[in-house]
Amino acid sequence: MNKIKIITEYTADLSPEIYEQMDIDPIPLYLTIAGKTYKDHIDITSRELYHLVDEYKELPRTSAANPNVFYTRFNKWLELGYQVLYLGIGSGFSATYQTARLVASEYAPDQVRVIDSKNLSSGIGLLVLKAARYRDQGDDLETIARKVERLVPLVRTQFAVNTLNYLHKGGRCSGTARIIGTLLKIKPIIRVVDGQMMVAKKPRGKFQAALQVLLNYLENDKDNLDPEFIMITHSEADEDAVYLREKIAEMVQVENILETKASAVISAHCGPRTIGILYILKEDEEKPASE
Repeated sequence: MNKIKIITEYTADLSPEIYEQMDIDPIPLYLTIAGKTYKDHIDITSRELYHLVDEYKELPRTSAANPNVFYTRFNKWLELGYQVLYLGIGSGFSATYQTARLVASEYAPDQVRVIDSKNLSSGIGLLVLKAARYRDQGDDLETIARKVERLVPLVRTQFAVNTLNYLHKGGRCSGTARIIGTLLKIKPIIRVVDGQMMVAKKPRGKFQAALQVLLNYLENDKDNLDPEFIMITHSEADEDAVYLREKIAEMVQVENILETKASAVISAHCGPRTIGILYILKEDEEKPASE
């Protein structure tokens, strides 16, 4: 059996325990604030990031991993006799994917494979976990890549956002300009559709209304869920995570409901108290994302 190393980024928003248990190798992206650059997860957490934003009164800039990061990481595992599967933040959100593809072109296809997740946060994480499962079942590199690529359009990613400041200034979400003038009382629902973030709904009032919209999406899809994982991923929204976990457990039966914390890079674009429910639909039950 060939040895296969799965490489992702900390933007996959899995826990350190999951990375270790599932034998997944994450790399950091970068944040710069007040003239200083930090490695995501290694040098800075979301909570520390928010403290810096409060202190310096500016939002951070994020940047992709450079080619040398990929050369170094790919070579490390190839020299140890592994094949490499890389699956990180989607091409619509970062230049990292294109950089990884460029570096991978220097190797044979049976050495390094790069997949576009077309997603972010634990939307990536769900695909990474599936890839690890396929690897552990004995699938070869080509088979794993093919199976994961089939799952990409079946990932459902939706977040409730408590403040539009981070999202709007980050410039990665269509629709924020139309509602930036009415920030008060709007708690937008952000969905990933066709590899891009969009404002899907604009509930007003208390944040509880936005949480209910997330649960409504899950309710709509519950008969078509892949039964292995549902993710609750958030940025400093611990109480909301407890609430959603209880509601999800009442609503659906799945093997694992996992709560994870958003990385600093993800938090830099969504802000505090952002929280999402993410899952995969069954392969034979694909349907368009709900409106």
